[in-house]
This record gives sequence, structure tokens and C-alpha cells, in this order.
Amino acid sequence: MGNEILVIIPCLNEEKTIAALAQQLERASKTCPMQIVIADGGSSDKTVAIAKKLAEQHTNITYLHNPKRIQSAAVNLAVATYGKDKEFLIRLDAHAEYPNDYCQILLEEAKSSQAASIVVTMDTQGHKPFQRAVAAAQNSKLGNGGSSHRSTITVGRWVDHGHHALIRIDAFTKIGGYDENFSHNEDAEMDTRLTKAGYKIWLTARTKLVYTPRSSPIRLCRQYFHYGRGRVRNIVKHKTQPKLRQMIPAVVLPAFVLMLLAPFCWILSIPFLAWVMLCVIYGTWLTYRTEDFALVLSGPAAMMMHFSWSLGFWSGVKQVIWSKK
Repeated sequence: MGNEILVIIPCLNEEKTIAALAQQLERASKTCPMQIVIADGGSSDKTVAIAKKLAEQHTNITYLHNPKRIQSAAVNLAVATYGKDKEFLIRLDAHAEYPNDYCQILLEEAKSSQAASIVVTMDTQGHKPFQRAVAAAQNSKLGNGGSSHRSTITVGRWVDHGHHALIRIDAFTKIGGYDENFSHNEDAEMDTRLTKAGYKIWLTARTKLVYTPRSSPIRLCRQYFHYGRGRVRNIVKHKTQPKLRQMIPAVVLPAFVLMLLAPFCWILSIPFLAWVMLCVIYGTWLTYRTEDFALVLSGPAAMMMHFSWSLGFWSGVKQVIWSKK
């Protein structure tokens, strides 16, 4: 097996995790040869120093400065710089955890399925109480709406989107790589172009990653706000019809606005209060089922996710309308 894999780790301020991940990959490269590129977007912590030291110690680890900072630009730059003699790229998140045979399985799945892209499911796990609550919400249908790559699966299947893992470099370059105008949702946007170009995406059941959610309410809300805005940009760019599960959270902000008018007509408060009640009851049920009292916060966590996504979505709609004036 030749060195046909380019592994790209976009990162920013990941001093706590980048060394362990890079060293794990370097060990895996003994049986699954790969070139590992740490593409840093201008970290202010020790990430750059750690990456450069790793590059000095291992011939198959390279440090790459990403002046545009965002992840989409990091992957594009790494492919343009080091991907010419490679067949596959594997994208990893510096703050996620992966099985030791992750890259090997992705390669096997790509060769057996002949898919242009192999995507994986995410098992969200938290450490601190708030993170555990967020993880419970994100792993549930209340938080993920039944998204295939956030659900447990036992059999692989063809999908139109999933968490990016492996992509054939020829397909990646043919469609123009990631759209660097997208700081969030760049994976969903690229999957739209992949499928439109006739390429197939395979969701594997043979491996998955462990994702650590945001550690504070502010960071969680900021993340989902950007997700909502990114969804609008994707819909507008490709003129696609959003799925029902994607649009249900969009009604949260309008329901909140209606509730503000409740002093004039109390019935207007029902949609928002019903949503609050649903989230609270669901969080209480998760707490009862798991006996983890931190999960009592999973209801409020889901509310933060929904409300922030809805706020970002309508902010994006407003931006589109204003840009056309």
C-alpha cells in the first residue's frame, strides 16, 4: 500500500489535543501510510510550537500556516500544496477522538464502495456537567432532528450529507474544493455540489468519531447561530428545498416574537410555551432514564441550540433580503 492518503487537521488554539492526535496518527501510519498536515489558522496558544516540533520529529508530519484561518481554507490550501500525488484526503478535527484504525477503515470503505466521499457518525460525549447535558441533547432527536450522521447505525448506507471523513482528491478538486465563503456548513454546501456532480456519499457503520461539545452556553449559542446562517446561505446558493427537520427550529424565533404579543392575545404565547415545555419534559425524561442529574440541563441546552439556530437563520434571511435591495 503506497502513501496515498493526505490527512489534514485544521486547527486553532488546540494545544491540549493536537500532540496526542498527531502522535496517534503517526503510529497508525506504520500500517496505513499517510502524510499528516497540521494546518493552523494563527493560534495564540502553543499549538504552532507543538506542531513545528512534531514536524521536526516525524518526516510524515508537516506544519502549514493557514492565513485565512477558517477550516475550509485550511483543507483547500493543504490539498493544493501537498495533494498532487495523493488519492484520498482525510479531514480530522483536532478536538475529536478517533479509533486507532479510523483511517484504515475509511480507506477500506472507499475502495469497497467506490464512493467519492466516506462520512461517519458522531458520538457526542461531554466531560463537565454542562457538556454532558449538551451531548445528551445533540445525541437525541430533539437536538439533531434525526440527522443520519448524529444517530447510531449498524448498517452503512448512501446519504446526501454526513460528517466529513474521507474524500477522493480528484472529486474534491473537480468540484472546486470547499467554498471559502462558508465559515460554517461548508461540509453540507460541498456535499450539495458533490451530489449534483453525480458523485456518491457513503455513510459507514464501521467506525465513528467521538465529538466533544462546546463547554459554555455562550460558545454553544455562537456555534448554532453560525449554523443557522450557514444553512440560509446554502439554500440560497443552490436553490435547494430545506428538509422539515431543518426548518422546525426556524419557527422558534417567530414563536418568541408572537409570545411578546401575548398581553394583547394570550393564545399567541402557546407555540413558544409548548416548545419550552417539550424541551423541559424531554430533558427531565433523559435525566430519569440515565440517572445523571446533569442531564436536567439537556432541555435548556436544546433550547439554546434551537433558539440560536433560529436567530442565525432569520439573520441570514435578513442579510439576503438586504443584499438584493
